[in-house]
Amino acid sequence: MRITELLTKETIAMDLSAQSKDNVIDELVSQLNEAGKLSDEATFKEAIHARESQSTTGIGEGIAIPHAKTDAVQSAAIAFGKSIEGVDYQSLDMQPAHLFFMIAAPAGGAQTHLDALAKLSGILMDENVRAELLQAKSKEEVLDIINKHDDEASDETTEAAVATTDEADTDNEGLVLAVTACPTGIAHTYMAADALKNKAKKMGVPIKVETNGSGGIKNHLTDEDIEKASGIIVAADVHVETDRFDGKNVIQVPVADGIKRPEELINMAQDTSREPFVAKGGKQTSSTSNEKQKVSKVIYKHLMNGVSNMLPLVISGGILMAIVFLFGENSFDPKNAQYNEFAANLWKIGNESAFQLIIPILAGFIARSIADKPGFASGLVGGTLAVAGGSGFIGGLIAGFLAGYLTEGIKYVFKKLPQMFEGLKPTLIYPLLSVGITGLLMIYVINPPTSWLNNLLLDGLNSLSGSNVMLLGLVLGAMMAIDMGGPFNKAAYVFGTAALTEGNATAITAAMVGGMIPPIAIATAMLIFRKKFTKAQKGSIVPNYVMGLSFITEGAIPFAAADPLRVIPSMMVGSGIGGALALGLGSNIQAPHGGIFVIFATDFGHVLQTLLAIVVGALISAIIYGLIKPKLTKEQLEIAEEAE
Repeated sequence: MRITELLTKETIAMDLSAQSKDNVIDELVSQLNEAGKLSDEATFKEAIHARESQSTTGIGEGIAIPHAKTDAVQSAAIAFGKSIEGVDYQSLDMQPAHLFFMIAAPAGGAQTHLDALAKLSGILMDENVRAELLQAKSKEEVLDIINKHDDEASDETTEAAVATTDEADTDNEGLVLAVTACPTGIAHTYMAADALKNKAKKMGVPIKVETNGSGGIKNHLTDEDIEKASGIIVAADVHVETDRFDGKNVIQVPVADGIKRPEELINMAQDTSREPFVAKGGKQTSSTSNEKQKVSKVIYKHLMNGVSNMLPLVISGGILMAIVFLFGENSFDPKNAQYNEFAANLWKIGNESAFQLIIPILAGFIARSIADKPGFASGLVGGTLAVAGGSGFIGGLIAGFLAGYLTEGIKYVFKKLPQMFEGLKPTLIYPLLSVGITGLLMIYVINPPTSWLNNLLLDGLNSLSGSNVMLLGLVLGAMMAIDMGGPFNKAAYVFGTAALTEGNATAITAAMVGGMIPPIAIATAMLIFRKKFTKAQKGSIVPNYVMGLSFITEGAIPFAAADPLRVIPSMMVGSGIGGALALGLGSNIQAPHGGIFVIFATDFGHVLQTLLAIVVGALISAIIYGLIKPKLTKEQLEIAEEAE
């Protein structure tokens, strides 16, 4: 299928009026909808934003490829628009984006559609194509450019297939292999593949790239390829099979690195002095540098795997509980005059179902991250026993790591069993031993001291008052702003969520207030100190207010990344003060997510106090940041004036 069967005159918007990322998305979604490509415009837009929340689709080099695969797409299509001035799209290279391709793929998209989308991703890696598109004056010219390079891409694909066949019959010195994969398997997968291939061609390095896209695995690496390779690059944000690379020089990085730094990765792949990759019975591990990963990073990776899978339960359950409070503080209690049957059912879903699964899911996915599928069952059981034994979140964390590493040990012990028993390992031996031993250790060894410690911490939280509770708010609020979604932010949030599951809302109140402040403060600073920001930056004022009010701290990340020494300290001060003020005034947010919406639903008599804490904290951060931020240079001012 040709690209221009999906990219048509009807789906081309040409010059966009958008001045922000959200505006770009709005215009392109509207273009697709007007062209009759969508069955549900709102649902498709929601899917686009959901993909952006995983990682930006602004891949750098002035390109952004927002995309989604959903039932809301009536027929596969590509929308195009451009901005000569450029838009701050929070791109990987922190530079404005000028060319925008929005990919709409139906949930059951045909393979031909996926092939066309993959081909587009590759074409856009050519700087000549980007220059021609930026200078195009009409829709017809855009289509001619794409058609021309579509033909060239087809020719190159044929040549590559012949080259790959030839390579199999010869010994290629320094052969590099690569595997690319992204969550949706549509754009980044193929752009990383083409970036690596193009760079390898310029460097004179033979390369073969396997893509794990939504249409399946293409250009599969054979055993012969792997045997000959000097190194293997795995640029992926999702699981790919790496056991086959045992003993080879393997570099594992996010898929974005395949796009951003292909030359560096190829050089690492050719460095045969690096420590070889070791596959341990189904568990994927690798060295991403000449040194082993630090233990702290490994533990953090496993922990975040559990936390990310737990969050949907935390958020959905918490917000449902917040809705219950709209019916009355005790509307879920049959013995209370406020009782409401619908509210009671929501309470069952949120508190008695979703919240009851939080700790087992946390433990289960930590264990799975460590030991792959064999560790999942024992992690779930360990987490369930932590809840039953009163050891709460702390017990759940211990259960996850215990189950994971115990399973790894069991796999090691039985790795030399005769081949005839291989089928029994995953179905009988691993689950029986790991679940049984994990369960017994939780009941007899872990739960008794951990439940005591858990109760001690909760009693301590419940007894906090006055200056003590404000100090807690100061620390948690500041932690939310240190790295805005990183380890410190997640630690504060997880602590607050853990306490909330035990009935104490103190910590989550400080964490939510502290997490809402940075984006609001950034937007406020741009309003107060307008001359210190570019037009592109000021285009994010409204989105930052929306994200801040929705408790999405990550809205401030582009500014923190561009100017960390000024942004981070100023945000920490305001968030810390906001958290302290909220707890000092008696704020009490009974939900783990939702921002302004759950504040009005659950904070009852302290809504004004909570809003005051947010406003004061945001103003303090905005003023500090605005005062210490230098004025734009003459060159920056000229660029800003031209843009305006």
